[in-house]
Parts: sequence; structure tokens; C-alpha cells
Amino acid sequence: MLSRRTLLKAGLGAVGGAALSGTAAEAALASPAWPPVHPGNANSMRALESWSALQRFVLANDGSNLVHETYPAQSGDPAYGYEWSHSQVHVAALDLVAMRPSNTARAALSSLATGQEHYWENSSTTGRPGYASGAQAPYGNSGDLFYDDNAWVALEKIQLHLMTGDKVALQRAEQIFALLQSGWDDDPTHPDPGGVFWTQASWSQDRNTVSNMPTALIGARLYAITGNRDYLTGALRSYDWTNRYLLDTDGLYFDHVSMDGSVEKTKWSYNQGIPLAAAYALYLATHDRRYLDHAVDVAQASYEYYVESGSIGQQPIYFNSIYFKSLLLLSTATRSREYYDAMNDYGDLLWSARRDASTGLFSQDISGATKALEQGAAVQVYASLAANASSWSRLY
Repeated sequence: MLSRRTLLKAGLGAVGGAALSGTAAEAALASPAWPPVHPGNANSMRALESWSALQRFVLANDGSNLVHETYPAQSGDPAYGYEWSHSQVHVAALDLVAMRPSNTARAALSSLATGQEHYWENSSTTGRPGYASGAQAPYGNSGDLFYDDNAWVALEKIQLHLMTGDKVALQRAEQIFALLQSGWDDDPTHPDPGGVFWTQASWSQDRNTVSNMPTALIGARLYAITGNRDYLTGALRSYDWTNRYLLDTDGLYFDHVSMDGSVEKTKWSYNQGIPLAAAYALYLATHDRRYLDHAVDVAQASYEYYVESGSIGQQPIYFNSIYFKSLLLLSTATRSREYYDAMNDYGDLLWSARRDASTGLFSQDISGATKALEQGAAVQVYASLAANASSWSRLY
């Protein structure tokens, strides 16, 4: 009997995917019909209600266009949220626009885009501009620059460009890619030499899946948009390095390699989502079937590891939003509802077990504070589920 993974691969055709053929493949994958239908559009309602709670409790609402790190505020919180938190609320607004491009959603997106620039610095330790981890004065005291933080913004800008043709957004993504390239470890004497560092901070020299595979995804997207082969070269460099040093024999990715050569072997869900998205983007950019096959391999290995095992709910909400959106991206090729249905089930889990019904706020532990990251991630989950399937090709 053929495995589901074999059927997925066998049924894939040209760019964007073709309909599966063969009785076995049709029985395994084509029912129910593609694309998914949204009866009653419950996810749209959930997205809007979750966004309303975000507006009430997470947005600063003081003219800064920024967000709070947690609600209620916790000891040690900065005056405004860290850049990563802001970026995930920012992309939540973009996903809301993709779901329903209302004037209200567009205004929220514009406000958060303005706030995003409060983190921008014109230079960094490598000489390249980028987003610091904290807001600039008068909103904060800046902070160390993290390459993965910047990558999320670049991916949001690329998604915005693909949705609207925004050239300024594309230029910002190109600037960030240059920053990521400047973060490459070029010392051949280091253990596992190469890779984009996680941060410019002096206290860490880790090279992570989450700093390298987003770089690969950004480079592949930029190459497809511009035709500039430098982007493809940079994408493949990070993609190949991560596969060499951080890919386990089970097809899943470890977290990072330290400067002493030791590997941190935790397998986070977003560290599987971004690699499969990068592999699929490389396939779309190059038409090389090997990348598509690898995307399917990672998707199915991770699906078995997290979803079929029942452990997906143990992963942070803000890791799972990235993971599931990557699966939706790949499903535009596989034409299988498997990943959509799993994401929909996860949305049900969030609504029933991770949401405080009195506030509409989500958290991994509903007895504690809600992170901006968590609320933004929940909006992303529901908005992406409710959006037309034709929009999923622009997700990261």
C-alpha cells in the first residue's frame, strides 16, 4: 500500500500543482473536494472577534502605533512590545486584510506599519540597517538586533508586495536580505562553519534554523520577483547549510548549533514550517522537483510528529501559526485538505482551551497573562483559515 507521502509526491505536477490522478490517490487525497469551503465562515467571525480583543487589550492606543508586550503588564515588560511581538501583530493585520480588505483592516495595517518603523536603525554592527529588538527613543531604549526578528518583517513585506504590488515594501525586504547576508559566519575555523547568526548580540554566537531558513525563503521569493540570481545564491547557501548541520535523520530540524559545535536538539513547530516553505519557494523559483519533494517530506514528517501524535497543542501558539500557514502554502501544490483540516482542528482547540471567553484573549496557559505574540498568532490562524485559498500562495 502506498503511503500518503508517496501519493502526495506522485500527484504533484507543474508549478502550483496539478490535480492528482489515479484511483488510490483520488481516494486518499481528493476527498473532500479542493479548495476547502467555509460553511458559515466561523473562522472569519473568530478572526474578527480575536482582533477586537487585540485592539482592546494589546494595542497601546496612545498614538504611538505600538503594542504592549503582555496583558496584563508583567514586571520587567518594556514600555512597548519587543520587535518580534510587534511584527507578529503587524502580520496579523495583513492576514486580516487578505481575509477581508475592509477600510478598518487597512487602517490597522497602516498604523502597525508606521509603528514598525520605530524599531528601525540606520546601521548595525555589520554596517547594515535593520530593526532593533526594542523601539527607539522616545518609545524605548532600542536593543540588540536579531536576524530572525528582521526576517519576519521581510516576509511580511514580501507578502504585502505580492498582495498589492507595493514597491516600497519590496525595497525594505531587499534591505533586510542584505542585512541577513551580512550576518553570515565566514570563519572557516568554526565548528560547522557558515550559517547566519541568530543575533548581533555579543552574548550569543548561535546559528539557528530560524535565522537561516527564513533567509532561504526570503531569497527564493526575492529571486522569483526580481530575477536577481544573487538572491537565489544567498537562499541556497542558507538552505544547504541548515540541511547539512541541523536536519535530523527523521526529517525534522533541530533548533541551533552553538559555537562549541554542540547542537540544541529541540524540535519546534515553526522550525519545520519555515524550511518546508523555503523548499517550496525554491521549487517555484527554480522548477527543480527535488525542492518540492523535500517540502512534502518535511510537511509529512512534521504532521506525523505533531498532529498525528496529538502533541501540536504543546507547541507555543506563535510557533504553530507559522507552522500551519506554511502547510497552507504547500497545500496550494498538493491540493489536499489534510493540512487545512488539521489547522482548522487546531483553531478549534485554541478557541475551546486557550481562550478566555470573558476577554477574548488567548494564551498557552489561560490562567496567566496573554502575550501580544499569542493574540497576534491566533488572529493569523483564523484569518488564514477564512481567507480564499487563492491567497495562500502569498503566505509565509
